[in-house]
Formats: sequence, C-alpha cells, structure tokens
Amino acid sequence: QVQVVESGGGLVQAGGSLRLSCTASGRGFSINDMAWYRQAPGEQRELIATSSRDSTTTYKDFVKGRFSIARDNAKNTVYLQMESLKPEDTGVYYCNAGGTYYSNGYYFPSKYWGQGTQVTVSS
Repeated sequence: QVQVVESGGGLVQAGGSLRLSCTASGRGFSINDMAWYRQAPGEQRELIATSSRDSTTTYKDFVKGRFSIARDNAKNTVYLQMESLKPEDTGVYYCNAGGTYYSNGYYFPSKYWGQGTQVTVSS
C-alpha cells in the first residue's frame, strides 16, 4: 500500500508563515511528480505548486513570490514553504504523489492523495 502523509498545518495570523511537509511511502511505488493542492470551504480543490523528480517546479500565479515548493527525493518528501499568508489562503492543503506502481510484473501509472492538513489564516 502507498501512503501519503501531510503535516505542518495550523493557525497563523495574516502575514505569518507555515511550512508543510508531505512524505510518500510504499513498496513498489516510484515517485515522479509531487504537488500541493488546497481546498477552501465551499470551493473546489485547486492546484498550487508542483515539483518533478528533477526538481523542476511550477506555481499558480496566486502563490508566486509567496510560496516555495522543495523536494527531498531521498526522503520521498516535498515541502511547501508559505510566506506572507493571507486569510484567503485558508483551507485544507493536500499533497498528491504521482508515479509508477509496480505489481505482479506490471507497471501502473498511479496518483495518491494524502488526508490533508488544515491551514487557517486569521485576519
């Protein structure tokens, strides 16, 4: 089984910072891309940032200059450093790990989600 576990959420005042962590683990799973999403109350889940295995990163415009994604391939871990947080950044932050799962002689493209970590930014 593959597990994706996020941590680091919490309550912070506007202008503050938080660092989220996400670790993926599981036999037979080779990770390629890792990404952070968030879901605000009453809204759809949206992509924030991505990190490929070669550490190429992408960001959505609304977090550029404030959030930074970094990755440690040896630990199968991706981080999201969030600065200058705003109340509209409030939501549940999810990690997604995409790659290839090997089972019974076959390789399957696979994506796995974590359970999410709550980030609340007070004004």
